[in-house]
Amino acid sequence: MTRRPETVPASRLLALLFTAMTFTLPALADGLAGTTLVHNAVVHTVDEDLPKASALVFDDEGRILAVGETAALAARFDDVRRVDLDGAVVIPGLVDAHAHLSGYAVSLTRAQLDGAQDLAEVMQRLEAQAETLGEDDWLLGRGWDQNDWPGQAFPDRAVLDERFPDRPVWLTRIDGHAGWANSAALARVDRDMSGDWQPDGGYIHRDDDGQPTGILIDAAMGLVGPQVPPTPESLMRDALRLAIRNLHEVGITGVHDPGIDRATLARYRDLVDAGEFDMRVHGMADGMGETLDWLCDNGAYTHPSGRLQMRAVKLYEDGALGSRGAALLADYSDEPGNTGLLFHDPEALTAQVNRVLGCGLQAGIHAIGDRANRVALDALQAAMGAHPDNPGRHRIEHAQVLTAADLPRFAELGVIAAMQPTHATSDMYWAEQRLGPERSRYAYAWRSLLDSGARLALGSDFPVEAINPFLGLHAAVTRQDVKGWPPGGWFPGERMSREEALRGFTLDAAWAAFMEADIGSLSVGKRADFIVLDADLMTVPAEDIAAIRVLETWIDGRRVYERPQ
Repeated sequence: MTRRPETVPASRLLALLFTAMTFTLPALADGLAGTTLVHNAVVHTVDEDLPKASALVFDDEGRILAVGETAALAARFDDVRRVDLDGAVVIPGLVDAHAHLSGYAVSLTRAQLDGAQDLAEVMQRLEAQAETLGEDDWLLGRGWDQNDWPGQAFPDRAVLDERFPDRPVWLTRIDGHAGWANSAALARVDRDMSGDWQPDGGYIHRDDDGQPTGILIDAAMGLVGPQVPPTPESLMRDALRLAIRNLHEVGITGVHDPGIDRATLARYRDLVDAGEFDMRVHGMADGMGETLDWLCDNGAYTHPSGRLQMRAVKLYEDGALGSRGAALLADYSDEPGNTGLLFHDPEALTAQVNRVLGCGLQAGIHAIGDRANRVALDALQAAMGAHPDNPGRHRIEHAQVLTAADLPRFAELGVIAAMQPTHATSDMYWAEQRLGPERSRYAYAWRSLLDSGARLALGSDFPVEAINPFLGLHAAVTRQDVKGWPPGGWFPGERMSREEALRGFTLDAAWAAFMEADIGSLSVGKRADFIVLDADLMTVPAEDIAAIRVLETWIDGRRVYERPQ
């Protein structure tokens, strides 16, 4: 499998940041006050009352005044600014319902290992990155995936030690649930890592002598992670600006950002206040801790601009399938004796959910394996019963592997399945090795969940996957990679329709963030967040969906991106 990174080599970051900071759009009078008519378009509104139109009108505050046909709206609004789209396709701005904006920005400053096909390619990229560093800097990277390499075995510290004997190296796996360190990085850990002890919710891979190999799974990553110097604040803010520009290029106008802290929220808020944050973010606090305490004391946070809110908390119940940390009810098919990592026993998770709901907040629980999903559903069911006045719209983040018995519980409990279509098309090459054919039948089960009455909010989990949502739309509709493999799709009975996939990235994602009154469809009274496409998502051959390109991105009635000619 080859993933195409949509990030840039860190050695080029500063030059690209300069370009991003000085980038200006062609003149379109975007900043003028007054009403605007966008017309001569094919508009897919995602509004059941008027699913298709050719024009929309919005005021100078970016609120939609009318949606309909060009002739009627042109006659009704005759003295307004007009934007003729010459027959182009318009859809609502796309919302990624599970993505790590801050993590993506950080990744832009580090070595990009995504798509490396073997250890030799990883080493080449690391050596190029090392040439840009100071003598005392750590070598940091993200995106390696041993499942893409010959043999699919985890690497160890020896290969890093050979090239980088003195410089600490810390490399995060593609899913963010495993890290790979060299000996210099392990030496920074303030406790002996040899022997047979394991941290709760984590796993240290060791050799036959009981010494760490350098591979740390889930909670074990916390041994090295805190030793890494923080990204300088000025660089972090510049990287965020570049990240947002990249998201505009692929049509993303909103993100649900799970697992952020107060410092990240404050950084976003400062950029919003400065007029430098053209993105809508539904922030989810980082589990139990200071950020949740602050929300419980002060209530949900909402910025008056509508660009930023935090009224939810992300909880964590297991690891990832690729690193065999997802908690399963039975052993991994390719590793007998291993059932993965359950981060909390059922009683402890229920207590956490009770705390979140008791503070009037939305809960989103990371659960990938079938055991973790069952424990998460049980915890939500118990906590919702104990807190009948809870805000609802609780979520399970990923919901990748289910059982026939648990699948209908999402609809029964009103729990949202926040899923990522490209996880299926990235994992399908090896997922059946992990799960076997029977469990794979209920993995990434979008169609079954929809047919049961559940609501799906779709995203990508970037930077785990590429930021481009059209890859997700393609995966949802075809269950194939961009080369058309496998023929007919992987478990094709779980495919979604185009309309369902688009709703998952628009109106249903908005609903999952309590934002459906403002965004998610092009309807009167909502914000004018929309994108202009070079092809019609609803009519192009399914295999061409991934190749659709965004021509323009608009937020609050202001064009924030135009593809260069």
